[in-house]
Amino acid sequence: MTDTKYILSLDLGTTGNRAILFDRQGNIVGQAYKELTQHYPHPGWLEHDAVEIWRDTNDSIQKVIADKQITASEIAAIGLTVQRETCLLWDKTTGKPLHKAIVWQDRRTSTMCDRLRAEGQAEVIQQKTGLVLDAYFSATKLAWLIDWVKQNQPDTNWDNVMAGTVDSWALWNLTGKQVHATDESNASRTMLMNLDTKDWDESLLKLFDIPSQIMPEIKPSMGLFGKSDRQILGTEIPIAAIFGDQQASLFAHGCDRPGLLKCTYGTGCFLVAQTGTEVTRSNNQLLSTVAWSTLEQTNYALEGAIFTTGASIQWLRDGLGLIKYAADTESFCNQVEDTNGVYFVPALSGLGAPHWDMKARGAFLGITGGVKKEHMVRAVLEAIAYQVKEVVDAVNKDSDKAVSLLKIDGGAAKNNFLMQFQADALGVALERPVVLDATAQGAAFGAGLAVGFWDDYQKLVGDRQVDKVFEPGEGQSQAQENFAMWSKAVSRAKNWIE
Repeated sequence: MTDTKYILSLDLGTTGNRAILFDRQGNIVGQAYKELTQHYPHPGWLEHDAVEIWRDTNDSIQKVIADKQITASEIAAIGLTVQRETCLLWDKTTGKPLHKAIVWQDRRTSTMCDRLRAEGQAEVIQQKTGLVLDAYFSATKLAWLIDWVKQNQPDTNWDNVMAGTVDSWALWNLTGKQVHATDESNASRTMLMNLDTKDWDESLLKLFDIPSQIMPEIKPSMGLFGKSDRQILGTEIPIAAIFGDQQASLFAHGCDRPGLLKCTYGTGCFLVAQTGTEVTRSNNQLLSTVAWSTLEQTNYALEGAIFTTGASIQWLRDGLGLIKYAADTESFCNQVEDTNGVYFVPALSGLGAPHWDMKARGAFLGITGGVKKEHMVRAVLEAIAYQVKEVVDAVNKDSDKAVSLLKIDGGAAKNNFLMQFQADALGVALERPVVLDATAQGAAFGAGLAVGFWDDYQKLVGDRQVDKVFEPGEGQSQAQENFAMWSKAVSRAKNWIE
């Protein structure tokens, strides 16, 4: 490992794909990014073109290496972290997807979930997988895709079909179509992996009518998955870690023991609390999930998944045209004292934790004639913080010890107004690191540790620099008082569509 200088992290997210190079100090030394096209074929549906995901990933790898003017042989290992639950089917002979990938936010399988719930399957599923029965997870999406292929491509030879989440698709392409695998953190989000056996659950595969032979092999998150195809980089580089994006962020923050938690402000918000090496079950609608694993041990976590946070800022920009750039929201919010009585419910893809209401829809409530766009923008940002507060409250109910510090990352964590309002609403401090790309950093740490590029996880984590700590301030009482009204707004938006 002495002559290698870098770890390459591939962060394949919901809105874009990036390749990031980390040096021995764990700092970013180069990156390339490509925004990903979002396809909305029907209301509540969202698809990604898997061919575009792989093409952009490959382009980003080539670009970051060329820009940095390094040789591929200087890279010790590749770490992979991906948007979770998004899944697809592809043909292993042609290498082509059979349909666009169905994205985690997609709600097309809500009725299937309702039917399964009516059949009494929700408790069985939660017991086996740690997950709430919801269209968010991959199982119903894969069932829909299989059904679609059977109807529209009846001649398909199912011996040639492969299924997987984005990590499996990327890994298969990275290894020159040699390795069909996933890791425990991603598999635990499919609603098909048994949390106790850490393998695909035969009865659940049967329930969703998914043939077991199309599923990838489940491996520990850290360890050798395969080597990159020589044609991609001119040399073979070990792919030594795969994490779901939220688990990668938890790993980067050093949240490796109970009582430590983080919140990532991305397309959605994901609050993940480490629970140690035992599966912990929630009584408050949080998910039990694998945090990460090695051959020696598995760490688990509780998670509150909130579907629409950064996505609502993107909607203000692209859908409504109220802002030009996401960063404008901060100055808009600072131009007004409050929201002038306006409350926003960000249920653009239903509501995740702790409501799990697939029929909720977004709403502005409390609008009067004096409301300006600044008030509406501020209401959207406050709603992000209030959604996180709901999940922190649920974590506190599930735990003996109240949350006293929240580690934060993600694009929207740059927004000082939002982070200060979040600290006020929670009444606890927020710690923001210099490197906000914690998902990519976590995958890099995992891969580097797996191949011996680094040997001390605690030192890696300890060396991460803190950019700013947000302490609760004078806005606390107002932020907490308005939470009750916001909760009332949420109750009006719930169960909206019949």
